[in-house]
Amino acid sequence: MRETFDYIVVGAGSAGCVLADRLTEDPGVRVLLLEAGGEDNADEIHIPAAFANLFKTKWDWNYETVEQKHMGGRTAYWPRMKALGGCSSMNAMMYMRGNRADYDFWRDSHGATGWGYDDVLPYFVRAERNTRLSGPMHGTDGPLYVEDRRYTHELSSSWVQAAVAWGLKPTDDFNGAHQEGAGLYQVTCHNGRRWSTADAYLRPAMVRDNLTVRTNALATRVIIESGRAVGMEYLHEGSTKTTYVDGEVVLSGGAINSPQLLMLSGIGPAEHLRDMGIEVVVGLNEVGENLHDHPAAAIIYTTKKTTDLVDYANPRRLVQWQLTGRGPMASNIGEAGGFIPTSEDLPAPDVQFIVAPTLFYDNGLREPTAPGFTAAAVNVAPKSRGRLRLRSSNPQWRPEIDPAYYTDPSDIEVMVAGLRMQQEICERSAIARFLDRPFLPDTADLTEEVLVDHIREWSQTLYHPVGTCSIGTVVDPSLKVNGVEGLRVADASVMPMVPRGNTNAPTIMVGEKAADLIKNNH
Repeated sequence: MRETFDYIVVGAGSAGCVLADRLTEDPGVRVLLLEAGGEDNADEIHIPAAFANLFKTKWDWNYETVEQKHMGGRTAYWPRMKALGGCSSMNAMMYMRGNRADYDFWRDSHGATGWGYDDVLPYFVRAERNTRLSGPMHGTDGPLYVEDRRYTHELSSSWVQAAVAWGLKPTDDFNGAHQEGAGLYQVTCHNGRRWSTADAYLRPAMVRDNLTVRTNALATRVIIESGRAVGMEYLHEGSTKTTYVDGEVVLSGGAINSPQLLMLSGIGPAEHLRDMGIEVVVGLNEVGENLHDHPAAAIIYTTKKTTDLVDYANPRRLVQWQLTGRGPMASNIGEAGGFIPTSEDLPAPDVQFIVAPTLFYDNGLREPTAPGFTAAAVNVAPKSRGRLRLRSSNPQWRPEIDPAYYTDPSDIEVMVAGLRMQQEICERSAIARFLDRPFLPDTADLTEEVLVDHIREWSQTLYHPVGTCSIGTVVDPSLKVNGVEGLRVADASVMPMVPRGNTNAPTIMVGEKAADLIKNNH
């Protein structure tokens, strides 16, 4: 029997779960959702403070970039979640939309008609169920819970006081009319527990008879006949399966997996595909191009006269969280921060601050050796651009990932400025009274040379890759893949430029808007 659905959505992540829910609101529509990972049933997924414990486990795609010339020739580790909820089941849960300037730039400079800030704001609002903030900028009855964290360490509050004393405006809403300022981050949690898109969108939809979810199903190829996507080939339960579609195939695998799947399907740079032994279906040179990410680096101090989050990693605190959803286990680690432009002539902030009441470096993979405080700067408007390519026609091989960090020298300059600001903030008495001595770099004499070397050695991803199936080059403003009928991409890969801030909420917005585009077309 030939199995057929109206829609096939590939990837049950931050956008894919949204699509599965919204499309099946019509009981006459049948949807198949394919997810390469398994159920989101690890305890570490639901405990906010435990997210880094998922890195380099069976839950992680465990990607690695190629050697980065401007980071001393080292590679960079890129964790990506491999389970229901995608990276919304692994991230630090910060709810951040980005800046008005981001979406207006998509519209004005990349031909993303219908994606300006005023166009996308209703989708942010529709998705959101904010427990403190309300309209017109915030939603209160959407599926995605957003709340003030139910635990804040004294170091985080003290840093905010220091940042305000230094000159940043205090704010209690980074997603309001103005992004600039310093404050405590809101998170995608519900009563102190992670609230992923699997929680918000997928589980309520799974009771519907018209939604079929298949986990541990690795998509291998979009089946294209006469210029139209007609089905999906995937590995499931030890064999290759094929399912057909009457309507559309929607790729929601993210900035790595979606361009990889397009190329495996013969859609991409023709010469590269031929080199891989793949028949060219549509020559589309821009697939995999425009890869970029938010680089982050931190200055770290050991602390005194205070505590460290690691001190609370014990059974008593776990029981507290289990019973009440409160206590240190409800921390998202990066509890506070802010946004600021490094130059007065910029249209919007280009630096984000994130601070954590512990030693967090090398993606948190290193065991803390002392109580500490991490003060990070993030370049949220990077100019460097890299690309993604296949290493093999075998879909189980990881692709070649090159974000080309710091190929544009101005990106280093922004990071130096950001860390210099962090140093000055940390000299203010509100936080300085808790700081013992420099840990990384291990000197208080932060010359420009010291900072540049430190940034090259210790920069890491902020887990926000975007751009590899960009609107304006790979997909049109309705997210349809150029040159193929019945095929769309809806995830962070369609973003022409990374938003200024964490990318989970923008990716959910893409899923919400994509669902409307598909419904209107249907």
